[in-house]
Amino acid sequence: MVRRFALSLWVLAAVAAPSEDVQAACKKGDYTGALQPFRLLAEEGNVYAQYYLGAKYDRGQGVSRDYVEAAKWYRLAANQGLAQAQSDLGDLYKSGLGLTQDFTEAAKWYRLAAGQGNAYAQYLLGFMYKDGYGVPQDYVQAYQWVNLADISGYLAAKGLSDVLSKQMTPEQIAEAQRLAQEWLATHPKK
Repeated sequence: MVRRFALSLWVLAAVAAPSEDVQAACKKGDYTGALQPFRLLAEEGNVYAQYYLGAKYDRGQGVSRDYVEAAKWYRLAANQGLAQAQSDLGDLYKSGLGLTQDFTEAAKWYRLAAGQGNAYAQYLLGFMYKDGYGVPQDYVQAYQWVNLADISGYLAAKGLSDVLSKQMTPEQIAEAQRLAQEWLATHPKK
């Protein structure tokens, strides 16, 4: 619930100052009353409104849950470079919700979001490299991305890096850590 409220506030702050009625509706969890202004903004190309609509359809808040519609709005926002939309679109491809399940497409979207520092996408990209879903199995790449997620504070990453390290040589771990440090040096925190 806190994440949903935070998402609503994030979108409210990112789009042109919505009316007090829209803000009040979001705070009460009345997403139906807040959707129309966001739909108009989304149709005009506002990336945050597009993401907001995707999230509402994904979760069934204020609308009937509709993964096809969620994918549509996430894709529009993802194509504009919004990391969270890229990550959520990757989730839909990975799970096959609203889209044909496609691990290669999921990895593509996770990679785009991970490249922007999205810790969740970094973790999932590492997981996909670990098991070879949509990418060649590669423990060094897996450990690199999981390590980056761990550095960013994604809690599940520590457990996966422990699992990976038991399947890797010390040289592989050192290489993955070097790659992670190189990535960090070329991708400063915003």
